[in-house]
Amino acid sequence: MNARWEGETRIATAKKLLSKTVDEIGDIPNLEVGLRVYGHQSAITPTFEDCDDTKLEVPIAAGNSQQIKNRIQGIQAKGTTPIARSLEAAAGDFPDNTGRNIIILITDGIEACDNDPCVIAQKLKDKEVNVTPFVIGLGLDLSYLEKFNCIGSYEEAETKDAFEKVLENLISKVVLNTTVQINLNTVDGRPLETNVDMFLYEANTNNLKYTYTHTLNRKGNPDTLVLDPELKYDLVVNTTPRVELKGIEIEKYKHNTVNVDAGQGEIQFRFTNASKPYQIDARIMQQGEAQTLNTQKIGETDKYLVGWYDVEILTLPRIYVSVKVTQSGLETINIKAPGFMSYSAGNGIVGQIFAKNSNGTWDWICNLDDGASKGRFTLQPGGYKVIYRKKESFKSEYTLEKEFRINSNSTTTLKL
Repeated sequence: MNARWEGETRIATAKKLLSKTVDEIGDIPNLEVGLRVYGHQSAITPTFEDCDDTKLEVPIAAGNSQQIKNRIQGIQAKGTTPIARSLEAAAGDFPDNTGRNIIILITDGIEACDNDPCVIAQKLKDKEVNVTPFVIGLGLDLSYLEKFNCIGSYEEAETKDAFEKVLENLISKVVLNTTVQINLNTVDGRPLETNVDMFLYEANTNNLKYTYTHTLNRKGNPDTLVLDPELKYDLVVNTTPRVELKGIEIEKYKHNTVNVDAGQGEIQFRFTNASKPYQIDARIMQQGEAQTLNTQKIGETDKYLVGWYDVEILTLPRIYVSVKVTQSGLETINIKAPGFMSYSAGNGIVGQIFAKNSNGTWDWICNLDDGASKGRFTLQPGGYKVIYRKKESFKSEYTLEKEFRINSNSTTTLKL
């Protein structure tokens, strides 16, 4: 705990934030708090470390906030890390086994003595000791944090700000006990959708109170959030399209679950025969709606809510398809790779390009650049016609036309 951490030692940061927390929870009814410390009485030497260095400094009681703060200020980190023995001793610190007994363990190291915290945790369970440990690891990498999985819930705090937030959230969860879980449900009601951003506005206002990226915890469950229970909320889940849930009320002192229908699947676009990358976009809309939901490049895969979508692929000519997105499904839209038409003319020309339909009619595709004597267009495979005349000509009878064919990945060159 004497390691430096953003300008001060970890023990200094822990003492400061613990004192602040004790102040904040001091007036909560029916709450009793105590302080057990380890590694603070005996210094480590080259030949000795005191694995019995754990002590209940302030017994569990109500109204002892000032006593705890005073004792915190005098603590110095100088010994080893006997987590298992401290955990076992802490279980006996509680006056009785009828209340809701919580241990919050703060450490920047793993077990340093010969005991196994997992064995102690199991012993407590076997004895039906009613204690729930929560572990906050200061500056520990995830491989070490995993070792606390057998003890109870654990959180990493890599920075001072993260430590303050983790401690604040943990106190809210285990002391104030007002928490929220947002389930992004699949079509069969399982909370498995995740990794989208969520906005929580104060209800009926534009006042954004919280922003979260939805997360599943290490056990695969939606992460637990701490929200102000005094407010009502409008929730926006930024799926494509987004989902809104208005007027959410949070009940105090309980775990609240908010269920959102957010089943998703994927749409993928790909060229079936491309010999090189082509930069072509597709426009995705909800079926029957004109508004663009997303533009997606050919070759990319994006998520959408389950349902029907209209797709406009921005090739020349345009390609229009409808696609149904299913739960966890991958809908692949295959497109033939384009080719190129390159033209040159002795003088500047005006004209247009048309595509031939299967029934022999012609559809406009695009205009030539006005007055240009050369140009290049990316076109889908098929039959085409360019109709043009010299720009300086003043009679329609000078109109010319030339049919040509486009093949994937190749260039058709026209002399006009």
